[in-house]
Amino acid sequence: MIKLVITDLDGTFLNGHGDYDRALFAEIHRLMAEQGVHFAACTGKQCQRVEELFADYRQDLWIIGDSATRIKRNGEYVYESLINNALGLRIIETLEAASDSHVIIACGSESAFIRKDVPQRLKDKMRQSYASLAQVDSFAELEGDFVKISVYDEAGNCPQTRPALTPFEQDVYIVVSEAAWIDIADSGVHKGTTVQKLQQLLNVSPAETLAFGDGYNDLELLAQAEYSFAMRNAFEETKAAARFITGSNNESAVQHTIKSLLALQN
Repeated sequence: MIKLVITDLDGTFLNGHGDYDRALFAEIHRLMAEQGVHFAACTGKQCQRVEELFADYRQDLWIIGDSATRIKRNGEYVYESLINNALGLRIIETLEAASDSHVIIACGSESAFIRKDVPQRLKDKMRQSYASLAQVDSFAELEGDFVKISVYDEAGNCPQTRPALTPFEQDVYIVVSEAAWIDIADSGVHKGTTVQKLQQLLNVSPAETLAFGDGYNDLELLAQAEYSFAMRNAFEETKAAARFITGSNNESAVQHTIKSLLALQN
């Protein structure tokens, strides 16, 4: 019996416009509430941004956000794992030396930060993932620990940037989630480990978990669910890791699959 539904957002639950069928979700939400099924969004997006996307449901929503470095429920963080400030600044310095064309996003406890000299079109792009986004002249100004550090490269050169981070592999978890994105979290922290923590909190097993994903950073997520679905638009490696394939994100396939499976156990 399914007791927990977990979905990635971009490329999975959200369509190409960064939105979802809200009327259909109202119906899905009712079905989940009737059956006592928990719903979690598992994403690289900032937790505050996920709360904006699901504003009408935030009291019932589990958020595994900021690249799975945090779990948030009803406005409260119930788990987080941070990167030490000094280590984070060394990583950022390395990334700045590796390329001057990508955007570095340094995520603190209350806000994400980008440099003031980032072009406006890229600032607008970042605001799709970060509700709280501030600008700095230099990352050296930041004194707190980091929730995560991300890189966005509109030219898709993140695989070429990744080798520069090799010296930090023992200190942090690094994933090129797609050609345009690198996510860096605390050591040993990824979607799989944080989903495990949520399963423990809820006393839910992988056999009772339904999960959806499309990217390389969803491999560990899918491994935590017996009912694992990759999107039709997913990477081939992600499809190979999933037990099932569903439709595309532009067909609201996640929601239709949830509806069908919950109908079977009603």
